[in-house]
Formats: sequence, C-alpha cells, structure tokens
Amino acid sequence: MPALFRLIGVGGVIAYRALFNWTTPAMFVGTLLVGPLFQLLFFAYLGRQLGVADDGFYITGNAVLAASVACVFGGTMAVSNERRFGTLGHVLLSPRSRTAVFLGRVLPYAANGLLIAVTTMTAASLLLGLRVPVDALPGLLLALAVAALACGFFGLTLGAIGLRFRDVWLVSNVAVALLILLTGVNVPAAGLPTWMRVTGELLPITHAAEAARRLVAGDGFHAAAPQLAAELAIAIGYATLAATLLKLFEVESRRRASLDTL
Repeated sequence: MPALFRLIGVGGVIAYRALFNWTTPAMFVGTLLVGPLFQLLFFAYLGRQLGVADDGFYITGNAVLAASVACVFGGTMAVSNERRFGTLGHVLLSPRSRTAVFLGRVLPYAANGLLIAVTTMTAASLLLGLRVPVDALPGLLLALAVAALACGFFGLTLGAIGLRFRDVWLVSNVAVALLILLTGVNVPAAGLPTWMRVTGELLPITHAAEAARRLVAGDGFHAAAPQLAAELAIAIGYATLAATLLKLFEVESRRRASLDTL
C-alpha cells in the first residue's frame, strides 16, 4: 500500500513537472490566473448590461469554471504528451499498474485547478464587491476541489481517447467550449434547451457551480450537499471511464502498433 501511494503521489508530481506545458512563472500567471479573471469580468459586465443575472451568479460560476482549463488540458497532457515525446511505450512496459499511474497524475492538476479557482474567486470578489458568508467558506472550498477533480478526470478521459485518435487537442478545445456553454456557469440552465440541460448534467462543473451558488447565497451546506454528491459521482464516473478507455485503447494500440504515432 505505501508503494501504491508513492506511485500515485510522487509519480503524479514528477509527471506534472515533465508534461504540463508552462515554462516560466510569467506564463503560468498570465495564462492560468489572469486569463480566467478577465473572462469572469467580461461575463459579469455583459450580464450587467443584459440584465440576465447578478454579479454573484457570474463570479461563482466562472470561479468554478476557472479550474477547467488547467485540469482538462492537464489531464489530456498526462496521456497525450507521453505519446508526443515518445515515452508512452516505456510507461506501458512498466510492471506497475498503469491505472494507478495515470489516475494519480490527475491529482497535481486538480490541486493546480483549485489554486486557480480560489485565486479567481478571491480577486473577483474584491473587485466586484461580492460578500461570501464566512461559514460558507469550507463548503465553497470543497465545491471547488471536487469540480477541479472532476475536470481532471474528464481531461484524462479525453487523453485516453488520444491513444486512438490523433487530434486530441481539437477534442479538448471543443470540450472546454462545451463546458462554458452547457454547464450553466454563464447562461442560466433554465434558459437552455432541454437537450443542453440534460447534456450539462453529465458534464463536470454543472453541479459544483450550483452548489457554490447555494453556499454563497447563505443557504447552508445541507442545501448544497446533494449537488456536491452529484459532482463527486461525476468525478468517479469519469475516472472509471478513463481507466476503462486507457486499458481498452492500450490493447488496441498494441495490436495496431500505433502507440507513438502522431
């Protein structure tokens, strides 16, 4: 068991340092911290102009969404960059559990996404004057953490698809756009067509954003608990799907001799 935890923890951190493509602190801050904040401000002021919802709706929703870029693309890179750099075969030849190796890689990206979400939420609240109840902070932190974890496993699922399809980055970019559109972070779910609402229920962020809004509104943890449980179920579902696809496509790629084909 200690060896398994070491594989998941240490292996995930090493893979994060090797495969996540940011090279300088300035790039990290500009891309992952400043970018989501400006996106939040854009939608908040657009919402003010159109009268769709108040600032709290956009601040909370976009703070949860802020974790998506780092987690989705990070989870994708955890698999696809191994193939890109020609090291995927070495990983698959390892006697260690590939499921533990790849699922463990999500944890650093989830922690990274949580940092981004907390930073975005804090900065936007200060800039736009959102007051968050003190007793809601632990639950809000939990909502952001579960959302980041769900996005990480969602990204790992996309990375697993990259073992079979070449242009996984096109899939990842479309997936992030769908998260913006279908999860209700910028458009109230009640205003979406039925098929969009149903699809959004199966995506990460949707339930976490709703839970975070209930907490910020002062409804208490008991009101947000069902949505948090649903988000956790989404995370477990994508983790299971990612592990299944990784195993399936590993076998298929071995048969086709296509592990390192770009």
